[in-house]
Amino acid sequence: MKVRIDPERCQGHGRCYDLAPDLFGEDDEGYGLVTGDGSVPAGEEHTARLAVSNCPERAIELL
Repeated sequence: MKVRIDPERCQGHGRCYDLAPDLFGEDDEGYGLVTGDGSVPAGEEHTARLAVSNCPERAIELL
């Protein structure tokens, strides 16, 4: 499983990196970034889904 953020949709609410700091970070302007190559480590699937469901812009997707 991998995560991806659509930069066109992200509005910088920060819920992704608040809920899943091992999967997401922020850029200099506060917009979400996927850390590493976007792979979700074993045991972090629930956290990834939580970030997806809490993004108000629906900018995060699971691949």
